[in-house]
Amino acid sequence: MVRIRAFENAAELASQGGVSAYGKAADGSARVRGPLHLSTGQEAVPAGVCAHLHPDDYLTSTHRGHGHTLAKGADMQHMMDELFGKASGSNGGKGGSMHIADFSVGMLGANGVVGAGLPIAVGAAHAQKLQQRAGITVCFFGDGAINRGPFLESLNWARVYQLPVLFVCEDNRWSATTASGPMTAGAGASARALSLDIAAEKVDGNDVLAVHACAGALVQQVRAGSGPRLLHAMTYRVKGHVSVDMAAYRDPQELQAALQTDPIARARRAYLALPGTNPAQLDALDRAAQDEVAAAVAHAEGAAWPMAESAFTDVQTVGAGQWR
Repeated sequence: MVRIRAFENAAELASQGGVSAYGKAADGSARVRGPLHLSTGQEAVPAGVCAHLHPDDYLTSTHRGHGHTLAKGADMQHMMDELFGKASGSNGGKGGSMHIADFSVGMLGANGVVGAGLPIAVGAAHAQKLQQRAGITVCFFGDGAINRGPFLESLNWARVYQLPVLFVCEDNRWSATTASGPMTAGAGASARALSLDIAAEKVDGNDVLAVHACAGALVQQVRAGSGPRLLHAMTYRVKGHVSVDMAAYRDPQELQAALQTDPIARARRAYLALPGTNPAQLDALDRAAQDEVAAAVAHAEGAAWPMAESAFTDVQTVGAGQWR
């Protein structure tokens, strides 16, 4: 969780410029171009879920996917290089934040379209079943996605074909700049899953121990061949929709209440409540995360830009050549 938080804090500063060490480049431009979709305050969900995954398991993400990617085991250095648009990035500098992926660890990609990761995850899980692989697929999506067609289509397909997929709804209460509650009929993601005969569990998404326990039970069921499952994790999006969004549409008291449930602070308190624990151990984890991120930023700053010729790689050709 502290690695995810440190990574996103550094990426946010690098996108905004300013007086910090991660500010503007020599030419005055921001080092990370474009807005970032941050998962600050939601770190317990990817940490608690991905702790149960294997390298051969698949994962699909959302446009808010840094935490999922790190928790699945992706290389932080390659991720930071990608955000900086460098050739050594995990996607050669072409994907950036919103389309980050790392097939080497089974992370099939973030996605700029709300709900678009759902059918991709179902397709991956169907392939795993047809090819009789041991792995499973985990699909992260937000509460805003459940009001889009791909949610119903994907859950229905997964249930009809008993696919090895765990759906994880990160219910952070907001769909872009609109509160999700007034827009959503019924009791949300878990209730809709149950209506499709998919077992679902609701959990406090800011309690990493609770997420870990609940996700562990559901992952075990999926691995055992019981078909799809859904985890409905209640969390909160601390930052705005994107890094340049001040979220002035949100009630300040709501935000202050949410900050009291910060998952990292809660985990720290839970750890220190145990007998014989030492806060210095947690401080060391924090320092290690900060040092790792600082090294990643320094490398990304000095890394090479992609060659112009690479613009013509990783693109689809219809064979006739008109696209040139």
